[in-house]
Amino acid sequence: MKILIHLLILIFIAFIGGCMKKGESEFLQKKYVLKLLPGVNNPRNSEGDFITLRDGRILFIYSHYTGNSADDHASAFLAGRYSSDAGKTWTQEDVTIVEQEGLMNVMSVSMLRLQTGEIALFYLRKNSDSDCIPMLRISKDEALTWREPLKCITDRDGYFVLNNSRVVQLKDGRLMMPVSLHKTPGDSVFASIGRIWNYYSDDNGRTWKASQEVANPGSVVTQEPGVVELSNGDIMMYLRTMSGVQYFSYSKDRGETWSQAEPGNIKSPCSPASITRIPSTGDMLLVWNDNGIDQKRTPFNIAYSEDEGKSWINRQIIEENPEGSYCYPAIHFTAKTILLSYFDWSTRGSVIVRMKYRDIYN
Repeated sequence: MKILIHLLILIFIAFIGGCMKKGESEFLQKKYVLKLLPGVNNPRNSEGDFITLRDGRILFIYSHYTGNSADDHASAFLAGRYSSDAGKTWTQEDVTIVEQEGLMNVMSVSMLRLQTGEIALFYLRKNSDSDCIPMLRISKDEALTWREPLKCITDRDGYFVLNNSRVVQLKDGRLMMPVSLHKTPGDSVFASIGRIWNYYSDDNGRTWKASQEVANPGSVVTQEPGVVELSNGDIMMYLRTMSGVQYFSYSKDRGETWSQAEPGNIKSPCSPASITRIPSTGDMLLVWNDNGIDQKRTPFNIAYSEDEGKSWINRQIIEENPEGSYCYPAIHFTAKTILLSYFDWSTRGSVIVRMKYRDIYN
């Protein structure tokens, strides 16, 4: 009888554990492989992105702040670290990728391997609170050298936000750059409600056109958009808001026009989510703050979707320190593992963690 009772208990525990994997959060199995903590004359390290080079190395470029202030408008340049073993270990010294060419800073990196084989480096050049424009540099020699910067938005002036790891290339080659505009040179105040556009390019970033502005009939606080291509060719845009959820908008014409922004199914504070597609399975991967109760950027979670974002399953905890403030993730895939970088406002530092594909699905 004792053996039978013991067996029933084990079965019950296994059943409960299996249920939790599809509903309640568990801790993600991960390993910290790089910690970019602030130091002397380096008050903040944040907003980065990855690229795999032809020789197998991985380059991570991030916003390296200098001086004494960690404010978004403080001094910063773009720094790089390299890994030669699929992200297990990283170089310990920064390499300067882009000097501080803006009057305030340069920050917020997105990188792409274009279908031409070139590497595209996007970042914000910030001159004032009404002059912040996405820039593009191209490398033809695997990030050894970069062409002169190209201004991506030329049809209007203002303070545009392009998050890190946000620019995508569609299957047909079109580049998509979702942005929010918060102030123009003629405005007296910095608006919390961002005006949302998607800029697109059909010539690998040489020229850009603006989409129709995304309608916001409820005048909710919309900021920091991201986009992901769906399996049917539609584009889903997701936006951080102060409404307790991420808002969604959809395009059926490759990002030129958009449906009005509406509440989605991702609980969230006013903090950026990140959605991308897992190459080996085709499932969508979500990294976000699973918190629709208050505006704290904790906990920090990961989940995936098998049905194009209609539902999110196997939610796991990446970080849950109640004093933490986790945000601005970048996701990168290697043959056997996933690399994830993110920033913690509470420490003013960033980390890179490494996980196995099976840990996302377990």
